[in-house]
Amino acid sequence: MEHEITLVVNGTARRVGVPARRLLSDCLRHDLGLTGTHVGCEHGVCGCCTVLLDGEPIRSCLTFAVSVDGAEITTVEGLGRDGSRATEPASQSEAMSAVQRAFAECHGLQCGFCTPGFLCTVTALLRDNPAPTDEEVLEGISGNLCRCTGYQNIVKAVHRAAELLAEEA
Repeated sequence: MEHEITLVVNGTARRVGVPARRLLSDCLRHDLGLTGTHVGCEHGVCGCCTVLLDGEPIRSCLTFAVSVDGAEITTVEGLGRDGSRATEPASQSEAMSAVQRAFAECHGLQCGFCTPGFLCTVTALLRDNPAPTDEEVLEGISGNLCRCTGYQNIVKAVHRAAELLAEEA
């Protein structure tokens, strides 16, 4: 049996039929075609599936889609300025958010698998704490795992994103 739900995903209302046990990560990826949300451990440990639910980071691999009917979801695809994604390579940097630009500038990614979860987590972190200390950054990203970077450049990227956001304000 499918349940009709409406999600506001990246600013657009989307109506979708889902089984009661469909995970939000699967709904986003398979039903809505938003494959930027990655699924890593499927136990909520790695943070790859992190999205923003009404502005707060959550693990989409632990959340049933039916439980968030009517909610606002922001995925990595919606983090760009005004929630838009660049379609032309020349305009890509203009469409990226400060957090996305900082991760690219500071090499805060390597294979990129964990990056969508980090970007969503850091977006919420900097919204709540626009000038975090190193310790606060480490605490803020502690729920996201990366197997490639060693975290130094991720921490640098968070601080650079804070600078970029301050310049934009």
